[in-house]
Amino acid sequence: MAGLDRHSFRAIALVAGVAVVAAALMSGSHEISAERIRLNQRERLLQALHEVLDPAAHDNDLLRDQVLVMDPDLLGKPDPVEVFLASRGGVPVAAIFAPVAPRGYNGPIDLLVGISANGTITGVRVTGHRETPGLGDKIDIDKSDWIAGFDGKSLSMPTLTGWNVVSDGGEFDAFTSATVTPRAVVRAVRDTLIYFEQNREALFSQLAAAGAPADTGASGVAQ
Repeated sequence: MAGLDRHSFRAIALVAGVAVVAAALMSGSHEISAERIRLNQRERLLQALHEVLDPAAHDNDLLRDQVLVMDPDLLGKPDPVEVFLASRGGVPVAAIFAPVAPRGYNGPIDLLVGISANGTITGVRVTGHRETPGLGDKIDIDKSDWIAGFDGKSLSMPTLTGWNVVSDGGEFDAFTSATVTPRAVVRAVRDTLIYFEQNREALFSQLAAAGAPADTGASGVAQ
């Protein structure tokens, strides 16, 4: 009986040891996978940011130098909006906003809007939408080059009245049978420019402290 007990104890100990090793391997594998996912997400975000701002234009870490701001009227949503601040040699060169065009045909349209320090658009990209395939989805750079028409634009070129689609008296083309979608994007980009113009100095003053998470102040600029 004693021998049987010793045998049972060894079997139990062996099973427990295997379970501990398996758990450790699974935990290590999960940590490795989580890190790989995090790095992949970081790489995809950087790639998206560099579609609206030439990577040669800055030498800082955009993902470190970011702040959160709030302005539901101009940035399109009640939640904080990310702003990635670009600098070169310590000098501010651009800000990349992640605003929303809230009045798309089928819902909100997520954007990235790059604006140089002098207020000129460096690029615009759509990062998420539910617009109608074959009509509203022409806002995607993969579908057409319409979105590239914002490059080089500013609040003075065109003037504010020109920041509309042609059918509303503006200078931006719409899509055949799909005016709502481009109208929403044009207005969102214009409003982002207005926000930048109103908050340029406050935004760039955050560069030195942007490495740490920031809370949103009452003015709408991260403090």
